[in-house]
Amino acid sequence: MDWSRRSAGELAVALRAREVSSAELTEAAIAGIERDDRAINAVCVPDFDRAREAARRADHALARGEDRPLLGIPVTVKESYNMAGLPTTWGMPHYRDFVPAEDAVQVSRLKSAGAVVLGKTNVPLGLQDVQTFNDIHGTTSNPWDRGRTSGGSSGGSAAALACGFGALSVGSDLAGSLRTPAHFCGVYAHKPTVGLAAMRGMAPPPGPALPIDSDLAVVGPMARTARDLTVLLDVMAGPDPLTVGVAHKVTLPPPRRERLGDFRILVVEEHPDIATGIAVRAAVNRVADALISNGARVQRHSPLLPDLAEAASLYTQLLFSGSTARFPIDSYEQLRDRAAGLSADDQSLEAARLRGMVLSHRDWIELTRRRELHRHGWRQLFGEFDAVVCPITPTPAFPHDHHPDLLKRRLDIDGVEYPYFDQLVWAGLATMPGLPATAIPAGRSREGLPVGVQLIGPMFEDRTPLRLAELLEHQIGGVFAPE
Repeated sequence: MDWSRRSAGELAVALRAREVSSAELTEAAIAGIERDDRAINAVCVPDFDRAREAARRADHALARGEDRPLLGIPVTVKESYNMAGLPTTWGMPHYRDFVPAEDAVQVSRLKSAGAVVLGKTNVPLGLQDVQTFNDIHGTTSNPWDRGRTSGGSSGGSAAALACGFGALSVGSDLAGSLRTPAHFCGVYAHKPTVGLAAMRGMAPPPGPALPIDSDLAVVGPMARTARDLTVLLDVMAGPDPLTVGVAHKVTLPPPRRERLGDFRILVVEEHPDIATGIAVRAAVNRVADALISNGARVQRHSPLLPDLAEAASLYTQLLFSGSTARFPIDSYEQLRDRAAGLSADDQSLEAARLRGMVLSHRDWIELTRRRELHRHGWRQLFGEFDAVVCPITPTPAFPHDHHPDLLKRRLDIDGVEYPYFDQLVWAGLATMPGLPATAIPAGRSREGLPVGVQLIGPMFEDRTPLRLAELLEHQIGGVFAPE
Protein backbone atom coordinates (compact mmCIF):
# COMPACT_ATOMS: atom_id res chain seq x y z
CA MET A 1 0.00 0.00 0.00
CA ASP A 2 1.17 3.55 -0.81
CA TRP A 3 1.23 5.46 2.48
CA SER A 4 3.05 8.52 1.12
CA ARG A 5 -0.11 10.56 0.48
CA ARG A 6 -1.85 9.70 3.72
CA SER A 7 -2.38 12.32 6.39
CA ALA A 8 -0.62 12.18 9.74
CA GLY A 9 -3.98 11.41 11.32
CA GLU A 10 -4.52 8.42 9.03
CA LEU A 11 -0.99 7.19 9.66
CA ALA A 12 -1.49 7.44 13.43
CA VAL A 13 -4.63 5.29 13.20
CA ALA A 14 -2.87 2.72 11.01
CA LEU A 15 0.14 2.57 13.33
CA ARG A 16 -2.00 1.99 16.40
CA ALA A 17 -3.99 -0.70 14.57
CA ARG A 18 -0.71 -2.42 13.58
CA GLU A 19 -1.60 -2.08 9.89
CA VAL A 20 1.85 -0.66 9.27
CA SER A 21 5.00 -0.07 11.28
CA SER A 22 6.92 3.15 11.68
CA ALA A 23 9.92 1.39 10.18
CA GLU A 24 7.89 0.59 7.06
CA LEU A 25 6.61 4.17 6.77
CA THR A 26 10.11 5.52 7.22
CA GLU A 27 11.66 3.19 4.64
CA ALA A 28 8.92 4.10 2.17
CA ALA A 29 9.52 7.82 2.73
CA ILE A 30 13.27 7.41 2.32
CA ALA A 31 12.76 5.41 -0.88
CA GLY A 32 10.51 8.15 -2.23
CA ILE A 33 13.08 10.83 -1.48
CA GLU A 34 15.91 8.83 -3.03
CA ARG A 35 13.78 8.07 -6.08
CA ASP A 36 12.08 11.42 -6.74
CA ASP A 37 13.85 14.25 -4.95
CA ARG A 38 16.74 14.64 -7.36
CA ALA A 39 14.36 16.50 -9.68
CA ILE A 40 12.79 18.64 -6.93
CA ASN A 41 15.59 19.11 -4.36
CA ALA A 42 13.33 19.54 -1.35
CA VAL A 43 15.21 17.53 1.31
CA CYS A 44 18.67 19.11 1.34
CA VAL A 45 20.08 17.47 4.50
CA PRO A 46 18.98 13.84 4.85
CA ASP A 47 19.18 12.20 8.26
CA PHE A 48 18.15 8.70 7.28
CA ASP A 49 20.24 6.64 9.71
CA ARG A 50 18.90 8.45 12.75
CA ALA A 51 15.39 8.36 11.25
CA ARG A 52 15.56 4.57 10.97
CA GLU A 53 16.66 4.32 14.60
CA ALA A 54 13.88 6.68 15.71
CA ALA A 55 11.37 4.55 13.80
CA ARG A 56 12.58 1.40 15.57
CA ARG A 57 12.18 3.14 18.93
CA ALA A 58 8.70 4.30 17.92
CA ASP A 59 7.66 0.76 17.03
CA HIS A 60 8.84 -0.48 20.41
CA ALA A 61 6.92 2.32 22.12
CA LEU A 62 3.78 1.48 20.13
CA ALA A 63 4.16 -2.16 21.11
CA ARG A 64 4.23 -1.06 24.76
CA GLY A 65 0.98 0.83 24.25
CA GLU A 66 2.42 4.34 24.35
CA ASP A 67 0.23 7.02 22.80
CA ARG A 68 1.97 10.23 21.79
CA PRO A 69 0.50 12.60 19.18
CA LEU A 70 3.11 12.00 16.44
CA LEU A 71 4.45 8.62 17.50
CA GLY A 72 6.09 6.89 14.54
CA ILE A 73 5.12 9.49 11.91
CA PRO A 74 7.80 10.59 9.41
CA VAL A 75 8.29 14.37 9.19
CA THR A 76 10.73 16.93 7.86
CA VAL A 77 12.17 20.11 9.39
CA LYS A 78 13.15 23.39 7.73
CA GLU A 79 16.93 23.74 7.36
CA SER A 80 16.93 26.86 9.53
CA TYR A 81 16.06 24.87 12.66
CA ASN A 82 19.00 23.63 14.71
CA MET A 83 19.35 19.85 14.85
CA ALA A 84 22.25 18.49 16.85
CA GLY A 85 24.74 16.79 14.53
CA LEU A 86 23.44 18.37 11.32
CA PRO A 87 24.57 21.63 9.68
CA THR A 88 22.44 24.75 10.04
CA THR A 89 23.45 27.22 7.33
CA TRP A 90 20.39 29.26 6.36
CA GLY A 91 21.82 28.84 2.86
CA MET A 92 24.86 31.01 3.69
CA PRO A 93 28.05 29.48 2.24
CA HIS A 94 30.39 30.78 4.99
CA TYR A 95 28.38 28.76 7.54
CA ARG A 96 28.29 25.51 5.59
CA ASP A 97 30.24 23.77 8.38
CA PHE A 98 28.30 25.15 11.35
CA VAL A 99 26.85 22.26 13.35
CA PRO A 100 24.86 23.14 16.48
CA ALA A 101 25.26 21.15 19.65
CA GLU A 102 21.58 20.94 20.56
CA ASP A 103 18.15 20.77 18.97
CA ALA A 104 15.87 23.75 18.54
CA VAL A 105 12.92 23.85 20.94
CA GLN A 106 10.54 22.77 18.19
CA VAL A 107 12.75 19.89 17.07
CA SER A 108 12.83 18.69 20.68
CA ARG A 109 9.03 18.93 20.82
CA LEU A 110 8.68 16.94 17.60
CA LYS A 111 10.91 14.20 18.97
CA SER A 112 9.14 14.20 22.34
CA ALA A 113 5.85 13.77 20.49
CA GLY A 114 7.32 10.68 18.81
CA ALA A 115 7.94 12.04 15.31
CA VAL A 116 10.57 10.48 13.06
CA VAL A 117 12.63 13.28 11.50
CA LEU A 118 13.73 12.32 7.98
CA GLY A 119 15.95 15.36 7.47
CA LYS A 120 16.01 19.07 6.75
CA THR A 121 14.40 20.96 3.86
CA ASN A 122 15.90 23.63 1.64
CA VAL A 123 15.70 27.40 2.18
CA PRO A 124 16.75 30.59 0.36
CA LEU A 125 19.84 32.56 1.29
CA GLY A 126 19.28 33.94 4.77
CA LEU A 127 15.58 32.99 4.48
CA GLN A 128 15.17 36.29 2.61
CA ASP A 129 13.31 35.40 -0.56
CA VAL A 130 9.95 34.28 -1.93
CA GLN A 131 11.90 31.54 -3.74
CA THR A 132 14.15 28.76 -2.45
CA PHE A 133 17.70 28.56 -3.75
CA ASN A 134 21.21 28.98 -2.36
CA ASP A 135 24.80 28.23 -3.32
CA ILE A 136 25.12 25.31 -0.89
CA HIS A 137 22.09 23.20 -1.70
CA GLY A 138 20.90 24.59 -5.02
CA THR A 139 17.35 25.29 -6.19
CA THR A 140 14.12 23.71 -5.00
CA SER A 141 11.61 23.43 -7.83
CA ASN A 142 7.84 23.34 -7.73
CA PRO A 143 6.56 19.75 -7.98
CA TRP A 144 3.76 20.96 -10.27
CA ASP A 145 6.11 22.69 -12.74
CA ARG A 146 9.86 22.37 -12.30
CA GLY A 147 10.41 25.62 -14.16
CA ARG A 148 8.68 27.49 -11.33
CA THR A 149 9.52 28.25 -7.73
CA SER A 150 8.25 26.26 -4.78
CA GLY A 151 8.04 29.52 -2.83
CA GLY A 152 10.09 30.68 0.11
CA SER A 153 11.39 30.59 2.59
CA SER A 154 9.80 27.26 3.63
CA GLY A 155 9.84 26.17 0.01
CA GLY A 156 11.65 22.90 0.68
CA SER A 157 9.08 21.90 3.28
CA ALA A 158 6.10 22.67 1.02
CA ALA A 159 7.65 20.80 -1.91
CA ALA A 160 8.43 17.82 0.32
CA LEU A 161 4.82 17.62 1.49
CA ALA A 162 3.49 17.91 -2.06
CA CYS A 163 5.76 15.04 -3.10
CA GLY A 164 4.82 12.81 -0.17
CA PHE A 165 8.20 13.08 1.60
CA GLY A 166 6.80 12.84 5.13
CA ALA A 167 3.36 13.70 6.44
CA LEU A 168 4.25 16.94 8.24
CA SER A 169 6.86 19.67 8.30
CA VAL A 170 7.71 22.68 10.40
CA GLY A 171 8.64 26.06 8.94
CA SER A 172 8.72 29.72 9.82
CA ASP A 173 6.98 32.86 8.59
CA LEU A 174 8.03 36.50 8.53
CA ALA A 175 6.90 37.52 5.05
CA GLY A 176 4.57 34.66 4.15
CA SER A 177 7.29 32.01 4.41
CA LEU A 178 4.83 29.33 5.53
CA ARG A 179 1.81 30.54 3.59
CA THR A 180 3.36 31.36 0.20
CA PRO A 181 5.06 27.96 -0.33
CA ALA A 182 1.85 26.23 0.76
CA HIS A 183 -0.10 28.31 -1.77
CA PHE A 184 2.44 27.62 -4.54
CA CYS A 185 2.70 23.87 -3.85
CA GLY A 186 -0.93 23.08 -2.98
CA VAL A 187 -0.61 22.15 0.70
CA TYR A 188 -1.71 23.54 4.07
CA ALA A 189 0.17 25.81 6.49
CA HIS A 190 -0.62 27.86 9.55
CA LYS A 191 1.05 31.07 10.69
CA PRO A 192 0.34 31.13 14.42
CA THR A 193 -0.38 34.20 16.49
CA VAL A 194 2.92 35.96 17.14
CA GLY A 195 4.59 34.59 20.28
CA LEU A 196 2.45 31.46 20.49
CA ALA A 197 5.22 28.98 19.64
CA ALA A 198 8.76 29.23 21.01
CA MET A 199 11.46 30.03 18.45
CA ARG A 200 14.73 29.26 20.27
CA GLY A 201 17.08 27.39 17.95
CA MET A 202 15.52 28.86 14.81
CA ALA A 203 18.09 31.63 14.49
CA PRO A 204 20.86 32.39 11.99
CA PRO A 205 24.25 30.79 12.58
CA PRO A 206 26.64 30.90 14.28
CA GLY A 207 25.11 32.65 17.28
CA PRO A 208 23.89 30.85 20.39
CA ALA A 209 20.30 29.67 20.58
CA LEU A 210 18.66 32.33 22.72
CA PRO A 211 15.02 32.65 23.85
CA ILE A 212 14.46 35.88 21.94
CA ASP A 213 10.94 37.06 21.16
CA SER A 214 10.50 38.05 17.53
CA ASP A 215 8.80 41.28 16.52
CA LEU A 216 7.14 39.75 13.43
CA ALA A 217 8.39 36.22 12.77
CA VAL A 218 6.76 32.98 13.93
CA VAL A 219 7.33 29.25 13.59
CA GLY A 220 4.48 27.03 12.54
CA PRO A 221 3.13 23.79 11.07
CA MET A 222 2.74 22.58 7.48
CA ALA A 223 0.69 19.55 6.45
CA ARG A 224 -1.45 17.87 3.81
CA THR A 225 -4.70 18.30 5.74
CA ALA A 226 -6.18 21.06 7.86
CA ARG A 227 -6.73 18.70 10.78
CA ASP A 228 -3.04 17.78 10.80
CA LEU A 229 -2.18 21.46 11.19
CA THR A 230 -4.10 21.53 14.46
CA VAL A 231 -2.41 18.39 15.74
CA LEU A 232 1.05 19.76 14.96
CA LEU A 233 0.26 23.22 16.33
CA ASP A 234 -0.73 21.61 19.62
CA VAL A 235 2.73 20.03 19.73
CA MET A 236 4.47 23.31 18.88
CA ALA A 237 2.48 25.80 20.96
CA GLY A 238 3.76 27.02 24.28
CA PRO A 239 6.42 29.32 25.71
CA ASP A 240 10.11 28.59 25.90
CA PRO A 241 10.84 26.86 29.22
CA LEU A 242 13.91 29.10 29.59
CA THR A 243 11.62 32.13 29.84
CA VAL A 244 8.96 30.70 32.16
CA GLY A 245 11.06 28.37 34.27
CA VAL A 246 9.06 25.23 33.48
CA ALA A 247 7.70 23.60 30.37
CA HIS A 248 3.97 24.04 29.97
CA LYS A 249 1.37 24.23 27.25
CA VAL A 250 -0.95 27.09 26.48
CA THR A 251 -4.70 26.61 26.36
CA LEU A 252 -6.14 28.21 23.26
CA PRO A 253 -9.83 29.14 23.06
CA PRO A 254 -12.00 26.71 21.13
CA PRO A 255 -13.07 27.69 17.61
CA ARG A 256 -15.83 30.28 17.55
CA ARG A 257 -17.98 28.16 15.26
CA GLU A 258 -18.35 24.46 14.53
CA ARG A 259 -20.62 24.65 11.47
CA LEU A 260 -19.70 26.35 8.21
CA GLY A 261 -23.09 28.04 8.06
CA ASP A 262 -22.51 29.79 11.38
CA PHE A 263 -19.36 31.63 10.34
CA ARG A 264 -19.30 35.39 9.74
CA ILE A 265 -16.76 36.07 7.00
CA LEU A 266 -15.26 39.15 5.40
CA VAL A 267 -13.90 38.51 1.90
CA VAL A 268 -11.16 40.86 0.65
CA GLU A 269 -9.71 40.34 -2.83
CA GLU A 270 -8.41 43.79 -3.84
CA HIS A 271 -5.45 45.73 -2.51
CA PRO A 272 -4.68 49.39 -3.24
CA ASP A 273 -0.98 48.68 -3.79
CA ILE A 274 -1.07 45.73 -6.19
CA ALA A 275 -3.41 43.94 -8.57
CA THR A 276 -4.91 40.54 -7.79
CA GLY A 277 -4.35 38.06 -10.59
CA ILE A 278 -7.22 36.23 -12.27
CA ALA A 279 -6.28 32.82 -10.84
CA VAL A 280 -6.06 34.07 -7.26
CA ARG A 281 -9.26 36.09 -7.57
CA ALA A 282 -11.02 32.94 -8.79
CA ALA A 283 -9.73 30.97 -5.79
CA VAL A 284 -10.93 33.60 -3.33
CA ASN A 285 -14.35 33.59 -4.96
CA ARG A 286 -14.48 29.81 -4.97
CA VAL A 287 -14.08 29.85 -1.20
CA ALA A 288 -16.64 32.67 -0.89
CA ASP A 289 -19.14 30.71 -2.98
CA ALA A 290 -18.67 27.61 -0.82
CA LEU A 291 -19.29 29.66 2.30
CA ILE A 292 -22.40 31.30 0.89
CA SER A 293 -23.83 28.01 -0.38
CA ASN A 294 -23.48 26.57 3.12
CA GLY A 295 -25.27 29.45 4.75
CA ALA A 296 -22.36 31.49 6.13
CA ARG A 297 -22.77 35.24 6.41
CA VAL A 298 -20.35 36.69 3.85
CA GLN A 299 -19.62 40.38 3.28
CA ARG A 300 -17.30 41.97 0.74
CA HIS A 301 -16.74 45.30 2.45
CA SER A 302 -16.56 46.64 5.99
CA PRO A 303 -15.62 50.06 7.37
CA LEU A 304 -14.00 48.17 10.24
CA LEU A 305 -11.20 46.81 8.03
CA PRO A 306 -7.98 48.69 8.87
CA ASP A 307 -6.58 50.80 6.02
CA LEU A 308 -4.76 48.35 3.72
CA ALA A 309 -2.33 50.90 2.26
CA GLU A 310 -1.24 52.12 5.68
CA ALA A 311 -0.97 48.53 6.89
CA ALA A 312 1.29 47.69 3.94
CA SER A 313 3.52 50.70 4.61
CA LEU A 314 3.81 49.88 8.32
CA TYR A 315 4.58 46.24 7.60
CA THR A 316 7.14 47.08 4.91
CA GLN A 317 9.05 49.46 7.17
CA LEU A 318 9.02 47.05 10.12
CA LEU A 319 10.07 44.15 7.89
CA PHE A 320 12.97 45.94 6.24
CA SER A 321 14.16 47.57 9.45
CA GLY A 322 15.81 44.29 10.36
CA SER A 323 17.43 43.69 6.99
CA THR A 324 20.32 46.15 7.39
CA ALA A 325 21.19 45.66 11.06
CA ARG A 326 24.58 44.15 10.22
CA PHE A 327 25.34 46.15 7.07
CA PRO A 328 28.80 47.76 6.87
CA ILE A 329 28.58 51.34 8.09
CA ASP A 330 29.45 52.86 4.68
CA SER A 331 26.66 50.89 2.97
CA TYR A 332 24.23 51.89 5.71
CA GLU A 333 25.17 55.56 5.36
CA GLN A 334 24.55 55.40 1.60
CA LEU A 335 21.06 54.05 2.28
CA ARG A 336 20.48 56.77 4.85
CA ASP A 337 21.46 59.46 2.33
CA ARG A 338 19.07 57.98 -0.23
CA ALA A 339 16.25 57.87 2.30
CA ALA A 340 16.88 61.48 3.28
CA GLY A 341 16.37 62.43 -0.34
CA LEU A 342 12.86 60.96 -0.52
CA SER A 343 9.98 63.36 -0.84
CA ALA A 344 7.69 63.45 2.18
CA ASP A 345 4.85 62.88 -0.30
CA ASP A 346 6.37 59.64 -1.56
CA GLN A 347 4.23 56.96 0.09
CA SER A 348 5.15 54.17 -2.32
CA LEU A 349 6.17 50.76 -1.06
CA GLU A 350 9.60 51.31 -2.59
CA ALA A 351 9.99 54.39 -0.39
CA ALA A 352 8.71 52.42 2.62
CA ARG A 353 11.37 49.78 2.02
CA LEU A 354 14.12 52.40 1.94
CA ARG A 355 12.81 54.19 5.02
CA GLY A 356 12.59 50.89 6.85
CA MET A 357 16.22 50.04 6.09
CA VAL A 358 17.40 53.12 8.01
CA LEU A 359 14.68 53.28 10.64
CA SER A 360 15.76 54.90 13.91
CA HIS A 361 14.63 53.57 17.26
CA ARG A 362 12.55 56.73 17.67
CA ASP A 363 10.81 56.02 14.36
CA TRP A 364 10.35 52.36 15.26
CA ILE A 365 8.53 53.33 18.46
CA GLU A 366 6.17 55.53 16.44
CA LEU A 367 5.52 52.70 13.96
CA THR A 368 4.83 50.37 16.88
CA ARG A 369 2.30 52.84 18.25
CA ARG A 370 0.56 52.91 14.88
CA ARG A 371 0.67 49.10 14.74
CA GLU A 372 -1.20 49.01 18.07
CA LEU A 373 -3.91 51.19 16.52
CA HIS A 374 -4.22 48.62 13.74
CA ARG A 375 -4.42 45.81 16.27
CA HIS A 376 -7.23 47.70 17.98
CA GLY A 377 -8.96 48.00 14.62
CA TRP A 378 -8.65 44.26 14.05
CA ARG A 379 -10.13 43.57 17.48
CA GLN A 380 -13.14 45.67 16.53
CA LEU A 381 -13.45 43.92 13.17
CA PHE A 382 -13.39 40.51 14.84
CA GLY A 383 -16.29 41.63 16.99
CA GLU A 384 -18.35 41.51 13.78
CA PHE A 385 -16.56 38.76 11.84
CA ASP A 386 -14.94 35.42 12.67
CA ALA A 387 -12.36 35.36 9.88
CA VAL A 388 -11.13 37.21 6.79
CA VAL A 389 -10.62 35.37 3.50
CA CYS A 390 -8.01 36.96 1.22
CA PRO A 391 -5.08 36.20 -1.11
CA ILE A 392 -1.64 35.06 0.03
CA THR A 393 0.14 36.47 -3.01
CA PRO A 394 -1.33 37.95 -6.21
CA THR A 395 -0.33 34.99 -8.44
CA PRO A 396 0.30 31.25 -8.44
CA ALA A 397 3.92 30.06 -8.50
CA PHE A 398 6.02 32.06 -10.97
CA PRO A 399 9.07 31.00 -13.02
CA HIS A 400 12.43 30.82 -11.26
CA ASP A 401 14.06 34.26 -11.13
CA HIS A 402 17.55 34.32 -9.64
CA HIS A 403 18.50 37.91 -10.44
CA PRO A 404 20.96 38.81 -7.67
CA ASP A 405 19.37 42.21 -7.03
CA LEU A 406 15.97 41.40 -5.56
CA LEU A 407 14.88 45.02 -5.83
CA LYS A 408 15.27 44.82 -9.62
CA ARG A 409 13.12 41.71 -10.02
CA ARG A 410 9.59 42.10 -11.36
CA LEU A 411 6.42 40.08 -10.83
CA ASP A 412 4.13 39.53 -13.80
CA ILE A 413 0.46 39.79 -12.87
CA ASP A 414 -1.68 39.01 -15.91
CA GLY A 415 0.75 40.80 -18.22
CA VAL A 416 1.52 43.81 -16.02
CA GLU A 417 4.82 44.05 -14.13
CA TYR A 418 5.07 45.06 -10.48
CA PRO A 419 8.04 45.38 -8.13
CA TYR A 420 8.92 41.91 -6.82
CA PHE A 421 8.56 42.71 -3.14
CA ASP A 422 5.17 44.37 -3.54
CA GLN A 423 3.61 40.89 -3.51
CA LEU A 424 4.37 40.68 0.23
CA VAL A 425 1.54 43.07 1.17
CA TRP A 426 -1.00 40.25 1.46
CA ALA A 427 1.26 38.20 3.75
CA GLY A 428 1.95 41.32 5.77
CA LEU A 429 -1.75 41.88 6.38
CA ALA A 430 -1.67 39.20 9.09
CA THR A 431 2.02 39.46 10.01
CA MET A 432 2.13 43.15 10.95
CA PRO A 433 -0.54 42.89 13.69
CA GLY A 434 0.57 39.36 14.66
CA LEU A 435 -2.65 37.58 13.70
CA PRO A 436 -3.02 33.85 12.98
CA ALA A 437 -3.55 32.90 9.33
CA THR A 438 -4.19 29.50 7.77
CA ALA A 439 -3.21 28.82 4.15
CA ILE A 440 -5.50 26.38 2.33
CA PRO A 441 -5.56 24.95 -1.21
CA ALA A 442 -8.46 26.50 -3.13
CA GLY A 443 -8.21 25.16 -6.66
CA ARG A 444 -5.98 25.30 -9.70
CA SER A 445 -5.15 27.93 -12.28
CA ARG A 446 -5.83 27.49 -15.98
CA GLU A 447 -2.25 26.22 -16.28
CA GLY A 448 -2.94 23.57 -13.64
CA LEU A 449 -0.95 25.24 -10.86
CA PRO A 450 -2.20 25.12 -7.26
CA VAL A 451 -3.77 28.29 -5.89
CA GLY A 452 -4.33 28.92 -2.20
CA VAL A 453 -5.97 31.55 -0.03
CA GLN A 454 -5.46 32.53 3.60
CA LEU A 455 -7.96 32.62 6.43
CA ILE A 456 -7.00 35.31 8.95
CA GLY A 457 -8.39 34.95 12.46
CA PRO A 458 -8.45 36.84 15.76
CA MET A 459 -5.28 37.04 17.85
CA PHE A 460 -4.73 33.89 19.95
CA GLU A 461 -7.88 32.36 18.45
CA ASP A 462 -5.88 30.16 16.08
CA ARG A 463 -8.42 27.37 16.35
CA THR A 464 -11.03 29.49 14.56
CA PRO A 465 -9.28 29.75 11.16
CA LEU A 466 -8.01 26.20 11.59
CA ARG A 467 -11.55 24.92 12.10
CA LEU A 468 -12.77 26.96 9.14
CA ALA A 469 -10.01 25.39 7.03
CA GLU A 470 -11.10 21.93 8.11
CA LEU A 471 -14.73 22.59 7.21
CA LEU A 472 -13.81 24.10 3.83
CA GLU A 473 -11.61 21.10 3.05
CA HIS A 474 -14.75 18.95 3.00
CA GLN A 475 -16.50 21.39 0.65
CA ILE A 476 -13.89 22.39 -1.91
CA GLY A 477 -11.42 19.53 -1.59
CA GLY A 478 -7.93 19.58 -0.15
CA VAL A 479 -4.52 18.53 -1.32
CA PHE A 480 -4.15 16.70 -4.62
CA ALA A 481 -0.99 15.11 -5.97
CA PRO A 482 1.17 16.73 -8.69
CA GLU A 483 0.64 15.05 -12.03
